[in-house]
Amino acid sequence: MPMATIAASNLAQNYLNPDLGQNAEHLLTASMSLVTKEMLEVNRTIERRLDSDISLINEMSEYIIKSGGKRLRPLILLLCAKCCGYEGEKHIQLATVIEFIHTATLLHDDVVDDSGTRRGRPSANHVWGNGASILVGDFLYSRAFEMMIETDSMEVMRIMASATNAIAEGEVLQLMNSFSAGTTEDQYMDTIERKTAKLFESAAHIAGVISDQDSEMNQCLAGYGLHLGISFQLIDDILDYIADDVFMGKDLGDDLAEGKLTLPLIHALERVGPKHRQSLCDAIENRDRKRISDILEIVKSTGSIDYTLDKAYAHTESARNYAGQLPQNQYRDALISLAEFSVIRSR
Repeated sequence: MPMATIAASNLAQNYLNPDLGQNAEHLLTASMSLVTKEMLEVNRTIERRLDSDISLINEMSEYIIKSGGKRLRPLILLLCAKCCGYEGEKHIQLATVIEFIHTATLLHDDVVDDSGTRRGRPSANHVWGNGASILVGDFLYSRAFEMMIETDSMEVMRIMASATNAIAEGEVLQLMNSFSAGTTEDQYMDTIERKTAKLFESAAHIAGVISDQDSEMNQCLAGYGLHLGISFQLIDDILDYIADDVFMGKDLGDDLAEGKLTLPLIHALERVGPKHRQSLCDAIENRDRKRISDILEIVKSTGSIDYTLDKAYAHTESARNYAGQLPQNQYRDALISLAEFSVIRSR
């Protein structure tokens, strides 16, 4: 289904079309096929650089790294580097760095959220405990920075240091706004820009840095990653509220149960009457997943899912526009396809 169809009046209804999920998987597979060799090298580097003489670190790191993630952030870095004509080896090292940082954030997130599952499996903190999860997350962060130093690029170090600070700030903002019905859309967008989109932005940006691109091209790469990351997170928000068994990526109501106010709920809270607002506030305060069907009806009745999907589509279009300014080749086309993937995926 073309992107124009996603922007039609009933956005949520179009999104429920099972054909979209199949098309999304095709787009992702086609994009990955362009860097199959490089992704295999990244996987080998991940396995090699996870090695530690501490057995628990090896066990936990392997468990979370091999738990079925898409490797989307490393994929973006590899495609951006190839798009810019890069011919060295640093993109393999840095794609591994990006995956390590992402994995560290997942370990820490699950502790903060008291999550019991991750990608359909028991979460690491559920298996080994919160303390071990935090410490192994710290190990992954420190190993990532150790590997960054090996690239001998102060600009890469600067970008990634800024990114990890922003991610930490985003986590704190999310914690501050947990269970707060007063969270605004602006506050939420600031949170996801730091917590999620910043790592997408950095993955694309450092690909330009190691490719010796000028500042204008690096801005295009960074802009592409930023808007792709925002779109990706907004679709995650939608997946928590769409009651259809074609969407298998999340359990319905996960965000609500963890006290996270995402955009569909924030939008609904701003538009419902006093009775329904009180019902939503009670559910937020009590982490009441049992009332998810009632909450879903309220969210749908306010057009909040459509609103969120429309916002995701707008950021996807921004990402596509930035990608359109990159060198014209098959890798640029794949980056544009990934932007479309971000808004039609089902997991």
